[in-house]
Amino acid sequence: MITKEKQVTILVVDDEQVHRYMLSSMFREWGWKCVEADDGRTAVAAVEKSDFDAVLMDVRMARMDGMEAFARIHALKPALPVVIMTAYSSVDDAVEAMKHGAHDYLTKPLDFDRLRLTLTRALDHHQVEEKRHQVQADENRGKPLSSAIIGTSAPMEELLEMISYVAATEATVLITGESGTGKELVAAELHANSDRHGGPFIKVNCAALAETLLESELFGHEKGAFTGADRRREGKFVQANGGTLFLDEIGETTQAMQVKMLRVLQEHELQRVGGEETIHVDVRILAATNRDLAAEVKAGRFREDLYYRLNVVTLSVPPLRERRGDIPQLVAHFVRKFAEKNRRTVDTVTPRCMELLVSYGWPGNVRELENAIERGVILMRGDQLSEKSLPLPIQKQEGAGAGAGAIAAPASLQEAERLLILQTLEETGGNKSEAARRLGITRKTLQNKLQRYDLSFKF
Repeated sequence: MITKEKQVTILVVDDEQVHRYMLSSMFREWGWKCVEADDGRTAVAAVEKSDFDAVLMDVRMARMDGMEAFARIHALKPALPVVIMTAYSSVDDAVEAMKHGAHDYLTKPLDFDRLRLTLTRALDHHQVEEKRHQVQADENRGKPLSSAIIGTSAPMEELLEMISYVAATEATVLITGESGTGKELVAAELHANSDRHGGPFIKVNCAALAETLLESELFGHEKGAFTGADRRREGKFVQANGGTLFLDEIGETTQAMQVKMLRVLQEHELQRVGGEETIHVDVRILAATNRDLAAEVKAGRFREDLYYRLNVVTLSVPPLRERRGDIPQLVAHFVRKFAEKNRRTVDTVTPRCMELLVSYGWPGNVRELENAIERGVILMRGDQLSEKSLPLPIQKQEGAGAGAGAIAAPASLQEAERLLILQTLEETGGNKSEAARRLGITRKTLQNKLQRYDLSFKF
């Protein structure tokens, strides 16, 4: 993903001149510029005066060791990625540095393939972070990319900003989040806003197929490769050539399959099952998981090398409980969708119904909300979606609607105001004039607030 707009500059900090010279020569071969510092104090001074894309720093040095130098550099420029070099005996120091913001660490003697991969990830991360800060500083930004992803809460605005930048790159992206949060929508948005949008967008659920079937699905097979293979079949990697391949639930794959995927990511080539022909592919990989892949690596269930290949950029999709302010918008969208699908007329969502939907914990996230609204629209009586047609767990949730307790511990003042308006409308049976009187505001002010919080619920 490293752009070619300017030459990458890496600061190498090591008190061994021979080691610095070797790294400097190697980086030049890789197309990177190298600036050398022989101790921590010199490194800190260099960072104060110049801009670098990454720092590669030894721990053990005579004048100001790497730990102290890292702390000072991190304080000066928190977004600047620092990779620590250390001997096995000092790994604890490197781990401690990572807890305080170091990007990664490498043990000596260095594995040069791992060094290049680690620094490439650090450089990609730095570019993404720089762009994210630029986007946040731009007051005219923040417009949704499309109507596919619904939500205007702070977590969703941040996610959309990241998508808007990362989409335009060739970076491999790992999309994390709980089941039902909408990881596939994020992948589709990345593809739709990339230079590959004219190419295919191919999806594979890695958890849905056994290993042998998944191998054939991904790589294709030759005629006669196994029982039932009566003709040659192209796999998803080839089908996605020139476009994007989305590997959903990548954490469910076996290590044998992970090895085969790694080759494609590294070499951009594959062989069909039962074949010998080497096929080159041009595919951007997006992967998603609801697992903690870093923990899976530590547990030995996921290959570290594949993890690093996938985790160039990570996008985390927030669970619905962390963006409750988006629930009214989502409800409105799903009501329209399922009313049209089932030929139903839905004029309103009752305040009590919306209050229960907002206060529920949603362990199944947006997918569970969508199912709940579909059920509600199908079972509703009349032209109102009320709490009576919601699933019982939502109707019977503890503490919901118990007088003032219904607005306990709001996430913000805006959330408190919104919930208070909902509760007051419920108590007045939807009478806006009476609700405005009880709230101590004019009816026009109440109407403005209903529109502001998307609480009119007219469809």
